[in-house]
Amino acid sequence: MGELNFFLGLQIKQSEKGIMIHQQKYIKELIKKYKLENSETNDTPMGIATRLDDDPSGTCVDQPMYRGMIGSLLYLTTSRPDISFSVGLCAGFQANPKESHLKAVKRILRYLEGTDDLCLFYPRSDSFDLHGFTDADYAGDLVNRKSTSGMVQFLGPCLVSWGSKKQNIVSLSIDEAEYVAAAACCSQFSTLRYFDQTLEQRKICEIETGTWNDQDELIASEVPRYGKVRDNGNKAKRAFNTILV
Repeated sequence: MGELNFFLGLQIKQSEKGIMIHQQKYIKELIKKYKLENSETNDTPMGIATRLDDDPSGTCVDQPMYRGMIGSLLYLTTSRPDISFSVGLCAGFQANPKESHLKAVKRILRYLEGTDDLCLFYPRSDSFDLHGFTDADYAGDLVNRKSTSGMVQFLGPCLVSWGSKKQNIVSLSIDEAEYVAAAACCSQFSTLRYFDQTLEQRKICEIETGTWNDQDELIASEVPRYGKVRDNGNKAKRAFNTILV
């Protein structure tokens, strides 16, 4: 059958150094479909000050078109974890999209147009250490004040899992939001270990999250599955050395 080069919209290039996966062709087709070829590109998928809500006084836009754009962007997150948070935020307004929501979606598309050459690279490696990074956007949802968890997991130097998801509960503090995000990352670690039987049963994994303070230390000390807690000082980060059981 030959070497795999294209699969369900994913372009794959194999070399002696490793494997590259991207969706450049799909991005170009998407830009052409929504007539954004001559638009100015953006450096980020979403502005720092952008806060989306229901916008009840805003002008309604074509719902099928908006849903189609969101569906296409969600498929792009297969190889573009950098847009996961922005697309997830815009996806929450598919029931009644407004011009402000469509503007945010088009910004994501313009960002993709300028970064269509980015790819996932999986180098050759004999390292099977699991490392996870997680953070939370505390009360970032203006509709119901829920926080959003974001996480990535690496197997050695290779990015194998990522996600951005609104939390099921309304966190009452930044500490609680960070804790929920870290717990979700631990759960994902357990799933990865189940699928990779080559990992030792007591493989030590590291999870690094956002802001660290005394309250975090108190919470962490009450959770038996977490090992030692490391304070990174001026970097304002925390890390858990977690043993999967």
